[in-house]
Amino acid sequence: MPIYAIGDIQGCYLELRALLDRLAFDPQTDRLWFVGDLVNRGPDSLEVLRFVRDLGETALVILGNHDLHLLALAAGNTKHAKKSTLDAVLKAPDRDELLHWLRHRPLLHHDPERNLTLIHAGLPPQWDLADARARAVELERALRGDDYRDYLFAMYGNQPDRWSPELTGMERLRFITNCLTRLRFCAPDGTLALKEKGDIGRQATGLMPWFQVPDRKTRHERIIFGHWSTLGYREGDNVWAIDSGCLWGGALTAIRLDVMPWMPIQLNCKGYLTPDQD
Repeated sequence: MPIYAIGDIQGCYLELRALLDRLAFDPQTDRLWFVGDLVNRGPDSLEVLRFVRDLGETALVILGNHDLHLLALAAGNTKHAKKSTLDAVLKAPDRDELLHWLRHRPLLHHDPERNLTLIHAGLPPQWDLADARARAVELERALRGDDYRDYLFAMYGNQPDRWSPELTGMERLRFITNCLTRLRFCAPDGTLALKEKGDIGRQATGLMPWFQVPDRKTRHERIIFGHWSTLGYREGDNVWAIDSGCLWGGALTAIRLDVMPWMPIQLNCKGYLTPDQD
């Protein structure tokens, strides 16, 4: 059974369909694993949501920060509304069904048979795989529970920036959120540096990519992630970065996971934004 992991789409529906054509995608036999950020900033978020939702069990979707942003907007949290192109989703007649479906997607997927884990952004060095899976479940429970709007109103912010098992309540959930959906760089002690966005080598002194922190507890796990478009496709340190910046005029990347070696399959994209609009 062909299985493809696909990088951040961000509303680029036509590019997604063109990539699937290149893959000769067959929804009867193939499976698609999305690393998150289905929506926002691109032109066709509503079409992407409808298409992926309608794939049913053929599609596995991990939530990204832009997906959570959509859910926050829908709940009434307009803190970052100016950076959104989500009106079509919010005004759609099937809005509630789409948002309910999105809110029940996971934050992490682990496939023990293939020894690989799918996340959107990163993991702090203090977490092993069991920790990461447990923390993802905590966040999923908050999103799926009756009080999910309380979480969506409290999720924004860069603090706390260091993991402690003693964290509780919304501070604990916010830290988990920031790791799984926003993390790129951190300090060697795991302190998050959420404002750093550029390529490796241009970060502030003392910071490093989360996957290069010495002795991180997940260094022996194979991890596929998105979120970091300035990296492009990158393989190394036992991680595969597959957000290659379709939205910004880069490429939309897939990797086929059921055959070895894993190789990128890419569709060049015209782009809808330039980096200075980020």
